[in-house]
Amino acid sequence: MYFDVITLFPDMFNAIKNEGIVARAIKKSYLSIHTWQLRDFSSNKYKNIDDKPYGGGGGMVMQVKPIRDCIHKIKQANPKTKVIYLSPQGQPLKHKLAKELSMLDSITLLCGRYEGVDERIIEHDIDMEISIGDYVISGGELAAMVLIDTVSRQIPSVLGNAESLNDSFANNLLDYPHYTRPEVIDNQAVPEVLLSGHQANIDTWRAEQSIKKTQEKRKDLLKN
Repeated sequence: MYFDVITLFPDMFNAIKNEGIVARAIKKSYLSIHTWQLRDFSSNKYKNIDDKPYGGGGGMVMQVKPIRDCIHKIKQANPKTKVIYLSPQGQPLKHKLAKELSMLDSITLLCGRYEGVDERIIEHDIDMEISIGDYVISGGELAAMVLIDTVSRQIPSVLGNAESLNDSFANNLLDYPHYTRPEVIDNQAVPEVLLSGHQANIDTWRAEQSIKKTQEKRKDLLKN
């Protein structure tokens, strides 16, 4: 999969490109991340890409032309790329959507700043708006990294172990409890069923615990 990211702060993506699961996937050529400095598409000597909003109000708005020119450049190499704007007004990023996005070959992520982008970009150049939660952060970069990480996990071979995909939300349930050595610590023991070696009983216990945790912590998921 190809990720193209339009941003004012490309160096922020070094964190995800150089560390962790995504970095390993890049080294193995399962995916690539290319960042585009939006200021490179500015037509003025100061490299400004924003201006005051019509109608007044605080903040600045990102202009149409630099963004549109950058998207056009990306589409020359990947004509079918899906252009996504990270926005608090977008549809929520959930497991089902992440899985659907992982089926694509190319995704372009537009990271907003300031008061956001000119509405004409949203109306004419964007395929989808996505939000990572009902709150506002300073820019779309962190949201883009969250999207890249969760989508990348759904790409075959990225995790290495397919069982790792059986995680929270995979079946509209939270994950079951996990334990490791030592068997007993501070008089707290690992549940006996996990030491029994009886896989059917272990699977049943895990399923029951998954439902129990969801009932206690995210009852809303059980509606699905």
